[in-house]
Amino acid sequence: MPAVHVTDATLQKLSFGRVREALAERAGTRMGAERALAVAPELGPAALETALTRVEEVVLGGDLALGGIEDVRPLLARVREGNLLDGREILSVAYTLDAAATLRRAIVTSGRPALSELAAAIGSFDGVLRQVREQLDPEGNVRDDATPKLADIRRRLHPLRGRIRDRLTRLLETHAASVQEPIITLRRDRYVIPVRASAQSSVPGIAVDRSDSGATVFIEPASVVPLNNELALLEMEERDEVRRILQALGQRLAGEPAVDASLEVVAELDLANASARLARDWRLARPTLGDGGPLRLPLARHPLIDGCVPNTLELTDARRLLVVTGPNAGGKTVLLKTLGLAVVMAASGLFVAAGDDAEGTASARLPRFDAVLSDIGDEQSIEASLSTYAGHLQNLKAIVERSDERTLVLIDELGSGTDPDEGAALSQAILEAVLDRGARGLVTTHLAPLKVFASETDGVQNAAMRFDVDALEPSYQLVVGQPGRSYALSIAARLGLHGPLLERASELLGPEGERLESLLETLEDQRAALQGELAEAQAAGERARREAELLRTEIQRLREREEALLAQAAERADSLLQDTLQQAARLKRTATGDPNQRSRALEELQQLRRQTRDRAAKRSPAEREEGLRPGVQVRVSSYEAEGPVLEDRGATVLVQLGLLKVEVPRRDVAPVKPPERAPSRPRRAADVPPPGTAEGRFDDELNIRGERVEPGLEKVRDFVTEAHALKVGRVRILHGKGTGVLRDAVRAYLKGDKRVERFEDAVPYEGGHGVTVAYLRV
Repeated sequence: MPAVHVTDATLQKLSFGRVREALAERAGTRMGAERALAVAPELGPAALETALTRVEEVVLGGDLALGGIEDVRPLLARVREGNLLDGREILSVAYTLDAAATLRRAIVTSGRPALSELAAAIGSFDGVLRQVREQLDPEGNVRDDATPKLADIRRRLHPLRGRIRDRLTRLLETHAASVQEPIITLRRDRYVIPVRASAQSSVPGIAVDRSDSGATVFIEPASVVPLNNELALLEMEERDEVRRILQALGQRLAGEPAVDASLEVVAELDLANASARLARDWRLARPTLGDGGPLRLPLARHPLIDGCVPNTLELTDARRLLVVTGPNAGGKTVLLKTLGLAVVMAASGLFVAAGDDAEGTASARLPRFDAVLSDIGDEQSIEASLSTYAGHLQNLKAIVERSDERTLVLIDELGSGTDPDEGAALSQAILEAVLDRGARGLVTTHLAPLKVFASETDGVQNAAMRFDVDALEPSYQLVVGQPGRSYALSIAARLGLHGPLLERASELLGPEGERLESLLETLEDQRAALQGELAEAQAAGERARREAELLRTEIQRLREREEALLAQAAERADSLLQDTLQQAARLKRTATGDPNQRSRALEELQQLRRQTRDRAAKRSPAEREEGLRPGVQVRVSSYEAEGPVLEDRGATVLVQLGLLKVEVPRRDVAPVKPPERAPSRPRRAADVPPPGTAEGRFDDELNIRGERVEPGLEKVRDFVTEAHALKVGRVRILHGKGTGVLRDAVRAYLKGDKRVERFEDAVPYEGGHGVTVAYLRV
């Protein structure tokens, strides 16, 4: 039983069939298309939420991969009826089951719960698929080794055919004068040779066939007859075995317990996929469904009408019925169908044509209805026959009798087709009855008394479809809160109808009717004035927004300028650093290469150091703050441990904590003052530099951690040369532990340098194996 009662006539009036067709066009399989054409508002609350969630998961997560899946149900039905499938048909079934299993695995691992729960019901067909692959080749032919019996038959067939051809080839040479053409051919599954009809008697054998012209007779030579007989018997055995294999494969595929259920699941997945495609193509939104509460469709539109003007529809407990009035062809019926189609689509597990894309797609809300009752007449007739009006009354009678608080009522042109006064009275009585039963709905009419009724009755509200009198065309915009005008006299005046005729029409309309039209016109003017003020306020807000955007743009420009200046400053600093390094390298080369210039070069080098320190002293405190460069000892608060920095990575720092290398946030790291280094042995008098040397200004530690061997040794060579020239007795080389390659290279160099007296590991708390302490001859 359908969860929402909707007659076929109502579904037809709402054009739901066209929605089904559009859905079927977007299906990837025939099974999915059949399921789409059968979509109906028949889902219960739990199933409905599940269906909508599946569609949403496809919309957000992307389409499902349904490639390779065919509708193999007719093939399975043939097998179950006792028929035989050929190899290609068996492969079609196998490929479909394999694609279904692949689809299941892809969905289950995609993190989409609702789809995964459904896809999990697809069976696993590994066993039968393996058997198909073992017994059939990709073209659907039975493999030679499909069974031992077939392998034995074909092992005998191939040489037998070779023997027959060899014998026939020799016979062709023997009877060359009688042969029509030196070829071996098959006629009636027998190997034969073509012989001229006039020379038939010269070749002993059996005449199997003749050519259409009669000039050639196909002879099976007597010596080949036993071989052909043997071949025929083997081929019959082969056909029987192949047939048995194909029959067994087909029966096993059709007999798989989960095959039918799996195909049903594939159809449901295809339906969800098609529904998601429809939602993207038509810009549909997922509705929020609930028991009771307001009905709200923001910017609702009819999905089957191109360029349909959107309107917001809302029905609440305080406004259960909306009476829409206005001129003909103004969009009243389209609005009615928009609401009905949205309710039916939502009840069928589909998204609806509502929602503001700028605000998201979850703003449409619909209560759950048990029934959609309608009286919609599209046919236009010049006859107001009793039978037509009687049909409307039958529909209205059913609406009154069956409506309740969970019913949506749609009535088009209420009160038409009969006397206006009597029609208005009966229509008001019907609306009162529907209202008393708690139903909600939309009613369109032209009757003035119903406009008055809507304005005076709780639970009912007037609404109108706008009409541009100057342009003589509707705007299709819904205005809630005021009744609509028919515009009959206004349109007649704009069309130039004779003045006395309009005066007589106004006279016949009477003062009450004239006052009503005047009142409606006044209300429209007031609303237009309010909308003008609203437009001005919105324009002012837009100007403020643009000004704020200009301010943001200017701020961004200033920030970019600031970044550019900082980049230029960094570039200048880098250039200065490179100049300093080059100058220092030049002085070092002079000090080591020219003994006569050594004192002067060393003095210039010390002056260069002083200038560098002076520049650093002039920087801002933030610039003077020592960076977390490699080798700096730091404390990591989150680990409550200390260790040297290996690499500064910006927001994070790589630190060696014991045997571990950890990457920690920069905020968790703080430099610590290294402990006083105790000399590993009492310094000799020769180790103490004489007064006036530059040891106090020479950094006796070199950090080459992370360097390649050759560049690292180059730095060590310059470092030792300068230290020896400045009479520094003891230096430290920080090379790290790592693989030991750099450490071994450094120590090999120190061992061969005559200026080095000896070297050793640093004490454990000062780096251990990761630091080499060298003592120089001074």
